[in-house]
Amino acid sequence: MQNKAIKKNVVLGILFFLPVMFLLFLYPAKHNYSVLDSVQADVLEIDAFISDSDEKVTLQDNITVLNFLGSKPMEKSTAVLNLSQMIYGKFKGFKKFQIVSLVPNGLEEEIDRLKEEIGKYEDLKYWKFVYGHPQDILKTYQSLGVINDLDKYGSTNLVYIIDKERNLRGRIDDRTDKEIERKTKPYELKGYDCISIDVLKNKMSDDMRVLFTEYRQKRKGNFDTSKRRQEDIKPTNEQD
Repeated sequence: MQNKAIKKNVVLGILFFLPVMFLLFLYPAKHNYSVLDSVQADVLEIDAFISDSDEKVTLQDNITVLNFLGSKPMEKSTAVLNLSQMIYGKFKGFKKFQIVSLVPNGLEEEIDRLKEEIGKYEDLKYWKFVYGHPQDILKTYQSLGVINDLDKYGSTNLVYIIDKERNLRGRIDDRTDKEIERKTKPYELKGYDCISIDVLKNKMSDDMRVLFTEYRQKRKGNFDTSKRRQEDIKPTNEQD
């Protein structure tokens, strides 16, 4: 009986200490994670746009997912619903998080239809729709420093992560492990394709969590700004 009691205590001790040891191994990693790269500085503020609510919508001091719906917003309903389910639903309510959709003037009724579609699944409190002149939309898009043009309707399926200082965030090197092994030339990831569930789930969602972790560590005074790799904020002609 005594041996059984000893064995039981040993097993219980192992079960108790294993999770503790696991957390101790993880602890240093929390302070050495790679931050989400800044791939373009000084994204244009959206002062020229008018919100469909009374509030003033800005990029500064917010963590923003920016998208461009163009003059045929209902044709982007698949991309918008994917964004709603895979990103908005996960991060709505996080401090200073918002999705901002840029829309040409005069499309309020069509946007109401789109909002009704999204609203079947999500509360749109943190999703802002702002209206402006197509030329102002183009200027904002060009300030992202991407090489792909908007389509003929002034829209794209790509969305962009903008930090509180109006820097575009993404990946300076988006190569897979196999591409690195093959010594493929590095290429950037600036925009996330909302048609691809894989991109939203396995890239954008992870990148958003990394960005929120950065700002949480900044608030706690644990963030090392030398890790931002500001020297890498430069234009590229590889890929967005």
